[in-house]
Amino acid sequence: MPPLEAVYTPPTRADVWNASNAHCRVHYQLLAEAEPDLLCRALNLFALQFLTPQQVNVQRQEDLLSIDIVMDGLSWHRAQVIAEKLRNLISVCSVELQTADVMWDQPAQAAG
Repeated sequence: MPPLEAVYTPPTRADVWNASNAHCRVHYQLLAEAEPDLLCRALNLFALQFLTPQQVNVQRQEDLLSIDIVMDGLSWHRAQVIAEKLRNLISVCSVELQTADVMWDQPAQAAG
């Protein structure tokens, strides 16, 4: 019996849909009903493709969740496909997709 070994997983997944497409940083903005499992269902769409978001911000405003997800290293086509899958989730009201602004790279500053 072979000895147990740690499983190596590459840090990023190549975009096999179209390797010649330029990769970019994208920003998803979701508005959804505040359901307990919604965040898990939304992030699972990335996890199923072995993708880890750069940044996730969630705020609850009464009965709604405002979710911002920044993802790096996707082709625009792949980002659009993921956005469409997010739109198809139950409880999601809207999904906006855009290229990420430079301001996401900087830590949040407290208003003063």
